[in-house]
Amino acid sequence: MSSLQDSSHPYADLTPDCVIDALCSTGLWPDGRLTALSSYENRVYLAHQDDGDKVVAKFYRPGRWSLAQIEEEHAFSQELAGKEIPVVAPLVLQGKTVHEHAGFLFSVSPWRGGRRPELDDWEVLEWTGRFLARIHTEGSARPFAHRPTLDLRSFGFESMNYLLEHDMVALEVRKRWEQACEQALHLIAPAADGLSQAGHFGLQSASHIRLHGDCHPGNILWTPLDDEGRGGPHFVDLDDARMGPAVQDLWMLLSGERAQQTQQLSALLEGYEQFRAFDRRELALIEPLRTLRLIHYSAWLARRWQDPIFAINFPWFGTADYWRSQVDMLHEQIAAIQQEPLYA
Repeated sequence: MSSLQDSSHPYADLTPDCVIDALCSTGLWPDGRLTALSSYENRVYLAHQDDGDKVVAKFYRPGRWSLAQIEEEHAFSQELAGKEIPVVAPLVLQGKTVHEHAGFLFSVSPWRGGRRPELDDWEVLEWTGRFLARIHTEGSARPFAHRPTLDLRSFGFESMNYLLEHDMVALEVRKRWEQACEQALHLIAPAADGLSQAGHFGLQSASHIRLHGDCHPGNILWTPLDDEGRGGPHFVDLDDARMGPAVQDLWMLLSGERAQQTQQLSALLEGYEQFRAFDRRELALIEPLRTLRLIHYSAWLARRWQDPIFAINFPWFGTADYWRSQVDMLHEQIAAIQQEPLYA
């Protein structure tokens, strides 16, 4: 694994001075104070301004998204914000939301505080469900033209093939991992009757809409209600926005045993269906989507391994123990895909 690391990683030239100069190029006046925020895919900084305001500057990983794809994400977030849906959209500076400096594409957004939502609270889940329904109502109005679709090919087979072709899987585990991976993907694949090979509603049959795409609890910030009733959830980081089934933005908010997940799902849909109908057949996609994310996550780590921040933060990746745990999780997912779907 160490042989894949390279000092000439994409962010080698993104120094603090470069970040300050980039902000100045948009007409802002940073006072020099920068705080690196948690992000692996991009580089994100909290910057203080001379006037006391704070902004968040996001420098996109070179080569990941095209300019058209980033602009499409920004247009979607601004569309949502224009409907008073609590999404943190990038600022329009000098007539645009995407800027370029020293070879980096970047954006600037207002700083918004908050904490992770309490997802064991029924009211919080219901509230979150209402806003997700409103996001999806806008998301269904028209498709993305440039952003990709969450599908079996890109998240499943391409991820598996990348890991195998680049010899990322520990040799002593490789055969077992490949067999488990192939079995899981076979169960998700479409059958002749339009269902999946596991006999449930298939990913290929779902309606695809514009999604947040990575709606885990870390991308929802919660603020307490103030005296004027303002507060609650707001959604951040639409960097993974793409086309896909609506349930993709719901399942990552579920945790715990099956009974607990059923209760959480019921609360989310209680709020969701106040604003938008939900196709209950998509509940059969939860475990397939969880499986695709599991495989895609390993491939994501492998594709980013030349960036030193990954070796620092994920030192266990690539070890035999890591791949053994992946085999175990794939076997759990194979069993889960064949069970009756969650209901609510």
